[in-house]
Amino acid sequence: MWKRDEVVRPTSGPPAAPHSPGPVTTRALGRPDAVHNMERDNVNIGKSIVIKGELNGSEDLTIDGHVEGTIQLREHVLTIGPNGKIKAQVFAKAVVVLGEVIGNVTASDKVDIRDNGSVDGDIISPRVAIAEGAHFRGSVDMQRKVITTPALGGKTEVKADTTKATSTAPPQPAAAAQRGA
Repeated sequence: MWKRDEVVRPTSGPPAAPHSPGPVTTRALGRPDAVHNMERDNVNIGKSIVIKGELNGSEDLTIDGHVEGTIQLREHVLTIGPNGKIKAQVFAKAVVVLGEVIGNVTASDKVDIRDNGSVDGDIISPRVAIAEGAHFRGSVDMQRKVITTPALGGKTEVKADTTKATSTAPPQPAAAAQRGA
């Protein structure tokens, strides 16, 4: 029978053969490599943590605490947990909202507001998903085309072809608007 304590226990001599059959690669803490890499690439901020200021990072981040200021994870995924309360300008590759965000959200890939998620602010992203039961107040700017131009040294330029939606008041039909004028 395999016991976890036997694998984790450090040895003073050369490493012993594993007690369990099969090619399982383990690290110092007895974790498989794939599990260890996933944990290293996703950082969590717990619900008792409060951060005020600028938050920058180069890994995926899950926030269950309070953050005020600016959050920049331009090439990574930001997840606002169910206990997360954010008062910040957010810049990330993808943003998943399960908690509360007050401030503008800019994502290069997607913004996903889940069932009990809440966003009060403008969203700029090529893809936006708002679940039934979610709260959103602001405007949405969904960029359709992103073109790489050599004149800008390979930087991306967003063309004027955008779709704008606002959640404040429903638009009037064109015929009704002409009669009122």
